[in-house]
Amino acid sequence: MRISIVTISFNQRAYLQAAMESVLNQEYPGLEYIVVDPGSTDGSRELIEQYADRISRVIFEKDAGPPDGLNKGFAHASGDVLGFLNSDDLLEPGSLQAVGDFFAQHPECDIACGDGYVLNGEGRRIRHIRARGLTVQRYLHAGSRWMQQSTFFRRRGFQLVHGFNSQNRTSWDGELLIGMIAAGATVGYIHRDLACFRIHSASITGGSSNGAAYERDCQRIFSQITGREWSRNDDLLQICYRAEGALLRLAPWIRAGQVQL
Repeated sequence: MRISIVTISFNQRAYLQAAMESVLNQEYPGLEYIVVDPGSTDGSRELIEQYADRISRVIFEKDAGPPDGLNKGFAHASGDVLGFLNSDDLLEPGSLQAVGDFFAQHPECDIACGDGYVLNGEGRRIRHIRARGLTVQRYLHAGSRWMQQSTFFRRRGFQLVHGFNSQNRTSWDGELLIGMIAAGATVGYIHRDLACFRIHSASITGGSSNGAAYERDCQRIFSQITGREWSRNDDLLQICYRAEGALLRLAPWIRAGQVQL
């Protein structure tokens, strides 16, 4: 099974080599790897060129932001299964073989969500994410747990939507996936650590100035999918999901007797 991975990179030279090697060292025979850089000036392009003989396609073109860069990359992807890894994130060894095996064994699934770790800027693992509950309702009410870096989808699922929304500046990955699910894509889970998601001061998630933009994107996605505005009932549902999530995070300590309810 052919798997296409797209990496978008812009002035992330400090992390880029580790990200690319985490993909290229998978030793997966059906890998197609595409790297997109719209104009880095920190030595990233020169680094990418050093790996050019191992990369299926390098795209050095200006773009209108990360989702537009991803659209450029996926326009050249020919895989049966697709995924994307940012230039500061990592795939775990053997991940692509696990993904290929999963889709071969589960022809009914369009999207596969794996587990993984959140890293800090120095590469230390600070949190584990176990994927669960990726449904339209749970996503819209902050009740799902998933990692973009550990999530892969069939070409047929991607074709249910019109690519990444280039106007979304904070959550284009979530908008893409929830659009697929709303259009009928089915979700399965690979309970194995597939990737690592790095949060640091220069990342979009780690930055301090994206809160308001993220809220606007969430409100727009909610209205587009549900056809209505957020209500008091949605507030209550979100509180319930968050409480559920807190209990699940405490569950290992509860079982170990370290926390008593």
